[in-house]
Amino acid sequence: MKNLIFTLLLTLLLLISCTNKSSLQQYFVSNQDQPNFVSVDVSPSILNLDKAKLSKEETTVLASFEKMNILAYKANPKLKLRYNIEKTKVVDILKDTVNYHQLIKIGSGAQGASISYVGDENHINEFVVFGNKKENGFVIARILGRDMKPENAMLLFSILQKSNIEAKQLEVFKDIMK
Repeated sequence: MKNLIFTLLLTLLLLISCTNKSSLQQYFVSNQDQPNFVSVDVSPSILNLDKAKLSKEETTVLASFEKMNILAYKANPKLKLRYNIEKTKVVDILKDTVNYHQLIKIGSGAQGASISYVGDENHINEFVVFGNKKENGFVIARILGRDMKPENAMLLFSILQKSNIEAKQLEVFKDIMK
């Protein structure tokens, strides 16, 4: 009898601990091939950086970067409800304060941006950049790495801007980012 009660309690505990919360990774996978979505993966090897011109600090920050996944939703005036639904899904995922810690948020509901991270302050595994503009759509970038630090986030973005990625690879995001 004790074993039955223990088994039932253990099963109940396991069921309670399992959640149906969605993650950004799940969101990316389920939407990357959907209409109005565009996705691109960027690895450090295609950044085309002249590493000789990078400072020691930039080289260290770049070494912590593993890849970037970008997913964008291009707004369609005929599908305003769908845009709101998709944007709400992303916002709800990022509200999960157990997994995502917000560094900065600017703007309002119609347009804005935020930067969040996954991990702890000294060992960040992922930065998440989310930007939206109601007329154009939204973009989510997951910047994955090892032991990244919040104070290096802006330096990493600066390094990415210096990169010489082929324009064709990011052209699909041009209209959304206007």
